[in-house]
Order: sequence, then structure tokens, then C-alpha cells
Amino acid sequence: MSDLSQLPSIDQFLKSSMMQSLLEDFGRPLCLEAVRAVLDDIRTEFIKHRSPLPEQATIVARVAQQLEAWLTPSLLPVINATGVVLHTNLGRAPLSQATRSAIAQAAEDFTNLEFNLETGKRGSRSVHASQVLVQLTGVEAGFVVNNNAGAVLLTLSALASGRKVIVSRSQLVEIGGGFRIPDVMQQSGAELLEIGTTNRVHLHDYERALQNEAVALVMVAHHSNFKLIGFHSEPALDAIVTLAHQYDVPVVHDLGSGALLDTAKYGLSHEPTVQESIAAGCDLVCFSGDKLLGGPQAGIIIGKIDLIQRIQKHPLARALRSGKLTLAGITATLIHYLKDEAEREVPIWCMIAQPLDNLRATAENWRQSLGAGEVISGRSTVGGGSLPTEEMPTFLLALDPPNPDAFLNTLRNAHPAIIARIENNRVLFDPRTVLPKQKTTLLRNLSKCWAAVQTSD
Repeated sequence: MSDLSQLPSIDQFLKSSMMQSLLEDFGRPLCLEAVRAVLDDIRTEFIKHRSPLPEQATIVARVAQQLEAWLTPSLLPVINATGVVLHTNLGRAPLSQATRSAIAQAAEDFTNLEFNLETGKRGSRSVHASQVLVQLTGVEAGFVVNNNAGAVLLTLSALASGRKVIVSRSQLVEIGGGFRIPDVMQQSGAELLEIGTTNRVHLHDYERALQNEAVALVMVAHHSNFKLIGFHSEPALDAIVTLAHQYDVPVVHDLGSGALLDTAKYGLSHEPTVQESIAAGCDLVCFSGDKLLGGPQAGIIIGKIDLIQRIQKHPLARALRSGKLTLAGITATLIHYLKDEAEREVPIWCMIAQPLDNLRATAENWRQSLGAGEVISGRSTVGGGSLPTEEMPTFLLALDPPNPDAFLNTLRNAHPAIIARIENNRVLFDPRTVLPKQKTTLLRNLSKCWAAVQTSD
């Protein structure tokens, strides 16, 4: 083709025999849009660069590529070989088999989400996860929303809008993505009453504020992604609770990570647990579902039933409420803890609890199968804003490609993508965070990518 007049019309092109299989697979409306887009591109290329007009078969191939590009999901599975167990950018906690099955079952069928099977009348969706939360933690009630920031926002909106909330300056943290706890709190309409300093807050700071101000709540926020070291001090949680209750002020603990197991058992520093917050007397505890709990993304609020009921009745509760898939997934995950099987069944705890010998054996297997690299000792991290500065010993496969950044890019273009890390100009793969079902796929894709590097040399 030598000029634009030789391009077929859109209607002619759609009626051509070469387009029929695409029309059958993708339907006429989408094919029409794809043909328009491709022909527009061809016209632009011809006008700007005098590019030769492609043959009809080439145009059909470009239309097919356009259709595939439009229909390929942007959310894709990846292989996490970074050694960061709760990698926020990679979706945090992978789910257990039982949790995945519960979500799939709820997705496939109608459910009794808001239907009382005993009375035949409308029920409440909050009862489903609440029953398990009550049994597991000993609280009076629980409520599940979309995420922990939503849980905090809803709690403050329902209980403290237009009123003062005491919070220590040492706890005004910024979490991932530039979101700041003070901003979340202010959006609720609550007035922050900051006490203490960045590194030190004392019980008398709380008492002075309680004596001199009309306070709706005391908020205690987990430090999350940073750690106070050196010259610092904070009162014990139970001391804050005892003091606040003397003034009839409820205490809300934003725990963040939602640990139900003691991390010290695995050679890590102790991460405050949900059970400890309740034992300290907190009136409400908020935490995430997809961090150390190991479930789907959710914000969980547990505690005193009168406060939970006020939260559930707030208009914002409907905007932040969870759907049936989240409730099914959170419930199934919590049941693992009830059955004392979380270490065996919840993937993140399986990763954290992996014996070093197993990690060494996996890394050595990769090295032998690849015929390249070196097995070295290294460190894994928990991630997800939990246990900052804490690391776990591991064994890594270290590779030395000529261009580490280019090799990482090659790995990211594999299907599924392999996400590794670079240290000291070496590309490292940590078996701790590679799911068992992905180990064969990782080795196959890694072998192809490594062979491509050798060929390019």
C-alpha cells in the first residue's frame, strides 16, 4: 500500500474473512474499537513518518494484539523471591487453602449474608466474623470493615467527631504511600490533643490532658514501620487504660499488624498481640486482616459491645463495610487460630517458621539445577509495617549477571514475573517467600532468563 486511500474502510475490514475468528472470540463492539484504534495508529505513522502501509494480514495481527492488550488483567500473579514475607507492594499475605476455598464458595453461591435462616427475616452481615472473633479473643463483639485505616476512621467518626482525642506525639506515624495517622484522624472530625514529645511521653502527660480537657477517647497507636530507640519512654498500655478509666474515658488501641501468635517464638522481637491489648483492658482494638493475621485485606474492630454498636450504626459504616468474600475469608483465616493450626496452615506463618535447613536445601537445589550461582547466608524480613529492623536468618541463591538491573527487568517480564533483589551488585533469591506451588515454576522461568543472559554474552 502506498497511500491512505488504499486502507480498507472499517466496515470492509470487519467483513473480511481474516477478521471472522476475532469477531467470534471477542465480539463485534470490541473488535470495532480495536480496528478503529489500529487504523488510526497506522494513519498517524504514515503521516508523521511516511511509514509503509502494512498488508491486511499485518493489520489483523495488530488488531489481535490490541484486543489481547485490552483484555489482559493488570493484576497478575508474581513469584516473591525478595525474602519480605508481608510485601505490601506484592499484596501482603497470600491466603491459606481453606481461606481460598471459603472465598470461592461464597463467590459461587448465594449466601445468608444478611438473612437469618432461623427467622426467615433480614439479618446482619456483622454476625458472621463477629462470632469467631468473640470466641477467639474473648471480647464482647467484633466488626469487620475494608481495611485498618477505615477501621480507625470509622471508630473516631462514630465516637469522637467534634470532640478531643488524646494521642502521643511519638505515635503520629506516617504509613506507606504517604498516608499519615494524624490526617486519617482529622478526617473523622475528631480534634487531636497531642501530648508528650517525639521520643518521650509520660503517664502524667495523659493525666494532665484528662484533667484539663473534655476528652472523648484516648488513642494508642502502634509504631508500625519504625522503632523508637535510645533516649525514649512510653507508659505501659495497661497503665494508660487504668488512668483513662478513672476519668471514664475509653481507650482505643490501633494495633496495626494484628498478631495473634507470639513472634518471639520464631527468634524475633515480641510484637504486641491482640490478646495482650484486650488483657490490658482496652475498650476497642483495631487491626489489619492482611498483615500478621495472614488473611484478606480487612480492618477489624473488637471490644465492648456498646461501642461496637455505636460504630455499626454510624452512616460511614455502610460505606466501609465488608462484602461476603472478605467476611468468608476473614472467618476462615480466624478458624485456623481457633483450631491451633495457624503455623501449619496460614502461609505467612509457614514462611516465618521455616527451618534453616529447609531453606538451605531449597537454595542448594536451585543452584544445582541452574548450574550457576552460589548459596550464601542472608536475612529475611517480616515487612508490612511489622517488626521494623527485625530480620530472620535465611539462605539465598546469589547470581552474578553482567548487568544486575537488566537481569531483574528480564525476571519481571517472565510469566509469572519473578521479583528478586540486588545486594552488593548480586541478584539474590530468598526461598523463604516462594510459595511451595511456585518453586517449580520459579526454577523453570529462572533457567530461561539465565540462559538468555548467557546467550546475550
